[in-house]
Amino acid sequence: MTEPSKLEQGSPLPSAGQLYSVTKRIEFCYGHRLLEHAGLCKHPHGHNAVVEIEVRSSVLDAQDMVCDFGDITRVVQTWVDRHLDHKMILRRDDPLVAALIGLGEPVFVIDANPTAEHIAKLIFEEARALGLAVSRVTVWETSSSSASYAADG
Repeated sequence: MTEPSKLEQGSPLPSAGQLYSVTKRIEFCYGHRLLEHAGLCKHPHGHNAVVEIEVRSSVLDAQDMVCDFGDITRVVQTWVDRHLDHKMILRRDDPLVAALIGLGEPVFVIDANPTAEHIAKLIFEEARALGLAVSRVTVWETSSSSASYAADG
């Protein structure tokens, strides 16, 4: 009789300090500009963003998952679709805010320049507020440029 493989025995629990991790990608389109920026990003422009939402856990749930990918989609994609998708994300004091709202254009206003860093933090905080134990959010503005916001520790 042969010994059962590790896979047949079940995956061993991670050691102290080790974590399981799952990542879900979602996509959305947005426009923005960066006030006081010296380069081209000072002009209104848009991105087809890819957002990676990572959830970590030292234990798996009753279904042997960190969490269901569908739960991440339900929480984050729903919020992003409602608040950020196909909107101009602008800093509160940007003169374009009033003009675009006056024209009936969709605008999402934040207190800081709408950099990829701030958008990652915004999505991270909203996901946490909606009950998702997210550990990191990465926003890819282009295929070669991303920014992340992560939980401490």
